[in-house]
Amino acid sequence: MTDEGRAPELPSIVDAQGATSLQTRPVPRHRVIAWALWDWATQPFNSVIITFVFTALYLTQDGFLDPEVRALGEGSQAYADGLAVLARDLATGGIVAGVLVALLAPVLGQRADARGRRKWWLAVTSGLLVVSMFGLFFVQESPSYFWLGVALISFGQIVSEIAGVNYNAMLTDVSTPATVGRVSGLGWGLGYVGGIVALLIVVVADGASWWGLDTSNGMAYRLIAVGAALWAIAFGWAVFVFVPEAPHGGGVPTVGFFEGYKVLWNDLVGLRRNAPATLWFLISSAVYRDGLVGVFTFGAIIAAQAFGFSDSGVILFGVAANLVAGATTMLAGLFDDRLGPRKVIVASLSLITVSGVAIVALGGMGQVTFWIFGLLLSACVGPAQAASRSLLSRVTPAGHEAQIFGLYATTGRAASFLSPLGWWLAIAIAGATIWGTLGVIAVVAIGLALLVLVRVDKPKADAGASA
Repeated sequence: MTDEGRAPELPSIVDAQGATSLQTRPVPRHRVIAWALWDWATQPFNSVIITFVFTALYLTQDGFLDPEVRALGEGSQAYADGLAVLARDLATGGIVAGVLVALLAPVLGQRADARGRRKWWLAVTSGLLVVSMFGLFFVQESPSYFWLGVALISFGQIVSEIAGVNYNAMLTDVSTPATVGRVSGLGWGLGYVGGIVALLIVVVADGASWWGLDTSNGMAYRLIAVGAALWAIAFGWAVFVFVPEAPHGGGVPTVGFFEGYKVLWNDLVGLRRNAPATLWFLISSAVYRDGLVGVFTFGAIIAAQAFGFSDSGVILFGVAANLVAGATTMLAGLFDDRLGPRKVIVASLSLITVSGVAIVALGGMGQVTFWIFGLLLSACVGPAQAASRSLLSRVTPAGHEAQIFGLYATTGRAASFLSPLGWWLAIAIAGATIWGTLGVIAVVAIGLALLVLVRVDKPKADAGASA
């Protein structure tokens, strides 16, 4: 067949050569800090908007119920059912966002690598994230504005996830083989700290009664969203000024949008043939990592609706949860080295599963149940995530680390609809918000079961060679 009649040969991940791009010379400190600050800048979208404040204390509360249902008060079953429906419908937006991320992120990430436009895509998606947060200012406290809020948050989740793909890919531009772990940890650490500081600012503002500002019609929460947007601008600009754009991806083919899915398929087929343990781990980790995201995404809603936490109580729990998660994540490395990452992951996921069941089973004991088992859940999330990255490095064929970690991000995005779907189904079936806990925990448990089947063998020396 002539070249005109043949589809272009698309190299798969297992026969691409020379794709790694870690710097070999020391990277200027200001460049590293500028990169890490992006995580600090955008973390309030996750901690303040999605998890602990805007959705949990505003968008899923009675201000968005039908006025007749709201008038019935907390003792009414119709009132409780109405709140459960709000929580369920919020998850609907998460499901849609997850599906769109799964469809778009792999190909957009591949195109950014191939064309050397990671920073450009990071700038575009970061800007859209800021726009979505500013847009939340217009979500007034009325049922007619509920779906506007859901749409803006879902859109923010989509662009945030796609931004994260390009941000993570830029790690190789600001680190060397000797510093990649420390630089990655700096970004994670600043993210945790940024979330804590932002939450504490909200606590101070609430304690000061918003300095006399009119907070009716949800104004306090709408201003919080504006504050999160301004925070992202104030701290996120540095990465675009001080971190250079990556060069054109030499080992990544430049193809059309839909052909990018063929490249992705070739990558997965190659792994299935030459490194099945790696592929199986990518699948299992994609499932349980989405469950871990769900733990934080829906935890505050459970605290507020199922356990009656006050607004300040939810925020203080969020501060405690981030502190615990940060501390245990740093300690996890010691157990990883001594016991192996697989044992750390299995232990963490097992404790999360048990704690989630306990939250539902012991819910009648009141808030103490959520404080104990909710913090235990938070303590296990970070170690599971950190050890997952370590385990992946052990089952990755030599010479293909950068490509495999790219697929790690891709598969995680592909499964990002699972925990919202589990949450939605559990509430739809059982009719109460607290049962959504089991929907999310089921995703973690399924991922754990899949992980148990992973054989952590040293990859074959020629695993990267095309058959």
